[in-house]
Amino acid sequence: MVSEVPQIRCRQIKEADLEAVADLLARGFPARPRKYWATALTRLGGRGVPQGCPRYGYLLEANGAVAGVLLVICSERAGRIRCNMSSWYVEPAHRGHAALLSAMAGRRKDVTYLNASAAEHTWPILQAQGYQRYTEGQFAAAPALSLRGKARVRPLSEADAGLADYDLLKAHAEAGCLVLVADTSAGPAPFVFLRRRIRGLPVAAVQLVWDPGADAFAANAGPLGRALLRHGAPVVILDAEGAIPGLPGRFFRDRTPRFFKGPHRPRVNDLAFTEMVVFGP
Repeated sequence: MVSEVPQIRCRQIKEADLEAVADLLARGFPARPRKYWATALTRLGGRGVPQGCPRYGYLLEANGAVAGVLLVICSERAGRIRCNMSSWYVEPAHRGHAALLSAMAGRRKDVTYLNASAAEHTWPILQAQGYQRYTEGQFAAAPALSLRGKARVRPLSEADAGLADYDLLKAHAEAGCLVLVADTSAGPAPFVFLRRRIRGLPVAAVQLVWDPGADAFAANAGPLGRALLRHGAPVVILDAEGAIPGLPGRFFRDRTPRFFKGPHRPRVNDLAFTEMVVFGP
């Protein structure tokens, strides 16, 4: 008997698909409870999205049933659209079509696509589709041990409304991030941190998810580290391409490298409006 060939198609996720999508993600990522995915989809539904971009992402349909999913978090800054590809899972019976799902989701040439949490087995697929690494791993820092920096560090306040990135900073503070401002001799330098619990690490940590760039964190590491100690976070995790001169810590190559495809290479440690912020750690 000849087995029936399944009818496969890719399309955008609709509201009517959300229950099935949450079920599939819970099966595909069993470390996360179904409630996590239901909440993530609710948050995607409540966000504004740039014109022409999907609200939730894309799914793979096999004979009318959801067999694969790729969530997409779209944002726009300074006229540039960036889409964070997230939570890519396809049922084993349909893995041969996984690349089709990713290709459809990343087909626009004017958009920069970011994959900030690619599983190692997907790296060759991403590279075949034109993605490049823009970081090589993670750096675990103990910034309070640094002698660099003389800034006064304080929480973000309404008095900072004149900062160029104030809307971004405020949105991340409202999402539960810790937003600190270092008052330096050159002016205020804001930083956004997300609290994390890391397996095997006996102390609390934060991930740097946004900074002003140009070595700003390392240059202010001492006062930032001491401020973070007061918030109970002695360790900071940063995206990096190698060891960071003058910053106490250790570099872990190939630990969560970041990938991108598109016209604008992302800045290292700019993870604003990505899955770890929108969905939660």
